Amino acid sequence: MPRLIETPMPLQPTPTPEPQQTEVPPPNLPGIHGLLTLAVAVVVLTALYVGREVFLPMTLAILLAFVIAPFMELLRRWHLGRVPSVVLSMLVVMGILGSLGSVIGYQLAGLASDLPTYQVTVKQKMASLHDGALGRIPEMIRRIGNELERATTEPAKPAETPDAQAPAAPPEPAPLPVEVHEPDATPLELAQNILLPAIKPLATMGIVLVVLIFILLQREDLRDRMIRLFGSSDLHRTTVAMDDAARRLSRYFLMQLGLNASFGLFIAVGLWAIGVPSPILWGIFTMLMRFVPYIGSIIAAILPAALAAAVDPGWNMLILTLALFLISEPIMGHLIEPLVYGQSTGLSPFSVVVAAIFWTWLWGPIGLLIATPLTLCLVVLGRHVERLEFLDVLLGDRPALTPAENLYQRMLAGDPDEALESAELLLKDRSLTSYYDEVALAGLQLAANDASRGVLTGGQLDRVKGVIDALVADLSAHEDVEPEPQETKDEPVAPPQNAKPDIKQPAVAPEASASDRIGEKWKASGAVMCLAGRGPLDEAASEMLGQLLQKHGLGSQVVPYSSVSRSGIGALDATGIQMICISYLEISGTPAHLRYLLRRLRKRLPGVTILVGLWPAEEAILKDEALRAVVGADYYVTTLREAVVRSLEVATKQTQSAENPAPSPSEPPVKVRMLQAVPSGPSTAPAE
Repeated sequence: MPRLIETPMPLQPTPTPEPQQTEVPPPNLPGIHGLLTLAVAVVVLTALYVGREVFLPMTLAILLAFVIAPFMELLRRWHLGRVPSVVLSMLVVMGILGSLGSVIGYQLAGLASDLPTYQVTVKQKMASLHDGALGRIPEMIRRIGNELERATTEPAKPAETPDAQAPAAPPEPAPLPVEVHEPDATPLELAQNILLPAIKPLATMGIVLVVLIFILLQREDLRDRMIRLFGSSDLHRTTVAMDDAARRLSRYFLMQLGLNASFGLFIAVGLWAIGVPSPILWGIFTMLMRFVPYIGSIIAAILPAALAAAVDPGWNMLILTLALFLISEPIMGHLIEPLVYGQSTGLSPFSVVVAAIFWTWLWGPIGLLIATPLTLCLVVLGRHVERLEFLDVLLGDRPALTPAENLYQRMLAGDPDEALESAELLLKDRSLTSYYDEVALAGLQLAANDASRGVLTGGQLDRVKGVIDALVADLSAHEDVEPEPQETKDEPVAPPQNAKPDIKQPAVAPEASASDRIGEKWKASGAVMCLAGRGPLDEAASEMLGQLLQKHGLGSQVVPYSSVSRSGIGALDATGIQMICISYLEISGTPAHLRYLLRRLRKRLPGVTILVGLWPAEEAILKDEALRAVVGADYYVTTLREAVVRSLEVATKQTQSAENPAPSPSEPPVKVRMLQAVPSGPSTAPAE
């Protein structure tokens, strides 16, 4: 019988698995809309630069319209028609401008007549400086320089003998002077040299006045066209925003004009007291220069200081003039203006400097004068027009990140102290419920969205959990009460009141506190089970809800999702549980797992009211009533505030039902006053 011979097979090397390469998404390159926006911006800037002769008068007219509008509205409230109000307003404006021009001309004429006297004083002062120690300094420097140059450049000269002396060279003839004389200017050339520089400003002023008249006459029509251009989809909101922006800009420009005029008047009086000639001229010049940010007062101080040095043979007048500006400008800029404007004018310091450089490059000295008002207009448009929001982000002084985004950033950085500091600052003007709803839950929502997309690492997720747990623990001693309203002055370009965060607090009946209307079983520890969803951050939302319930008299306990899983729900301690509140930061569409969870809870705790908090208000279950009926919860809420109100409502209703049983048919029904929940999002209640 043949014998089988087994031939050993060669060992094959175990293939090394290739490392999985994580697909890195390409960077977000600008799409067609971004390129179109960039092209439009380039076209607009080019048009502003090329057409500055046209756009500059129009811009000046628009800014003047904001200043004149309150006065014109006052005239219209006195039952003057539109046209008479505009005519009277323009007469007042032209009268003011004409008076200022006359005063400036008179002051300049007086100053020009005294220039020879000032020239003599300047020569004497320069001569005294030249004869003194300052005059000897340049000579000393020149001598030292000559000595250094001679020591480093000149070679040693050989000794000369009397026999080796060469005959002197004959002197060269001096060059003949040549003079060039231009022919005398004709009368026509003299007229052109004098009139042409004056015609251009006069023509610009005439265009400004004409455009200003039409803006005031067609004010409402222009407003409606702007509304149609920027926000026709929501006419009510856009109209309110435009009216509010115009009112705030008018108020700001009037305040700025009034403050600068007051400062100019103060400087004029101070220079008159010091003895500087033409004080009214320098007061007007100072008023105009204060429209230039940061360096305007410095520029305004140069000419009066130079004139003071030219008038006074000594130095006292110059020192007093400089002291006047150095003392008055900080007082005005750091004390008076913040009191009048409020805490902020709406512009960041960096944007003011950049805007001054930009508008000066674009439109010259006039652009420098109107840089701040014009930038302020752009910021207001950015705050009220969605398409121009980038202007507010780039130029405004509001924080670049919202409070929720700032909290999420602190979570990622693992910095609970800064998160607590920001929370304490926000809690000065809102309740704890409002802070949790508007900031903490919104920040957790951002983290939950990033976690669902897989962009958060395990370490980052742990830091987020640690910061929010520490924040909730630190705020446990903070009462959930409405802060007292404080009278604060909004900044002149603040957004409308309805765009600010709401101050919310669970409503309670005024005649009794919540703890007096609920039974003792609801006050016991664990009466309301705050159950976390299966998301990694749902337990943090449950902790916030449990803390708020305790502050309003309800006993609560926070239970993780693992305690109600299929394997763990049998061991759940159901003693004393009166209500279940489930928290979900992210539920991902059709919530089949939520339906099965509620089925397990109904089986384990029959008859217990179940509330589901779906903090993302755009979930499909909140919009589909059939889906809500299939899931089977008693209440659906989208804010912690509504969850607290619903819980108090259920506790009060069940307590009163236990204390007041149903009356017999012969007895009239007892009217029970229930808590009213102010709706803040989609919610449903069980059918009565």
